[in-house]
Amino acid sequence: MHFVISATYGPTDPTRAMLPFIFAATALQDGDQVTLMLFADAVFSAVGGAASKLVPVGPPNKFEDVVSHPNATVLACKPCLEARGLGAASLDQRIKLGGMGEFHAAAKLADARVLNF
Repeated sequence: MHFVISATYGPTDPTRAMLPFIFAATALQDGDQVTLMLFADAVFSAVGGAASKLVPVGPPNKFEDVVSHPNATVLACKPCLEARGLGAASLDQRIKLGGMGEFHAAAKLADARVLNF
């Protein structure tokens, strides 16, 4: 199965920001594919080193488990980055720039399930 996940929460709410990564890590452990798209304030998590500083209440930080997994693609919304004054050079090198076109392409795959956080 291919889970296509949109994330919108950023570092001001670390627990909500980490929920899509926790779900993605669980899906990856079960052998699934994951496309995780960071929209809105979630793009702040894409900045190199920022996600490791997120301390969710309760569940563990699963950012590294997801971005380093070979069955995961993590994308940051380019317009969302630009609107927040962030550039591609500031991103974790494992995260790719994308937009709604890439999210749509992943969502229309035959085995895709879309989740929103």
